[in-house]
Amino acid sequence: MKKLALLAAIAVTAPLSAATQRPWADVATPAPQGSYVIGNPAAKVKLVEYVSYTCPHCGHFTRDSAKVLKGQMIASGSTSVEIRSSVHDRYDLVAATLARCSGPRLFPKMHEMLFDRQEEWLNKAVAFDPVGGQNPAGNNQGEKMRTLAKGAGLIDIAKAAGMTDPAINACFSNEANVNATLKVAQAMQGKIKGTPTFELNGKLIENADWAALEPMLRKAGAK
Repeated sequence: MKKLALLAAIAVTAPLSAATQRPWADVATPAPQGSYVIGNPAAKVKLVEYVSYTCPHCGHFTRDSAKVLKGQMIASGSTSVEIRSSVHDRYDLVAATLARCSGPRLFPKMHEMLFDRQEEWLNKAVAFDPVGGQNPAGNNQGEKMRTLAKGAGLIDIAKAAGMTDPAINACFSNEANVNATLKVAQAMQGKIKGTPTFELNGKLIENADWAALEPMLRKAGAK
């Protein structure tokens, strides 16, 4: 009788456990390089995106690919995407550091929002710092980065993605976060010529848009 009751309990609870599994597109795992892998870390198809948050072509790729890459390939568990952020200027550094600090739970959403609202926050950055050389207010690097983030509207985006004020302040006040972002970017030097650049199962792919990359992913086994 006890055995039957136990089997019944398993039958009832198993579907609930499956139902609470987060979609792969919302799952991020820290990578050894200090970046994040979105999707199933054991996926057969492993794509690395070398991107810059201030790069318009990177924004176009992210938006053009979202329906299939995120909605099908990552969602199916067949494909994972590792995001490695290049740093072209100080706003890149601020955006990439904030994205890193959002953590595994929020990173997929934060990454997507930075590109979805790219034109908006870049325009704010230009209006706030028209010549790109303004010395932002603040007594240290962390305060200066927070000033730049606020001026560009990046703090509003971070909050919309789910970050709290204490988390944002902690992000910029800890120099280790900035150094970790720079370490990922520095590892790209000499490896890539520009952004976006891709690596598919270890093979470097340059000058590819979504129309060119999709069939390569399909051939590799993306579903």
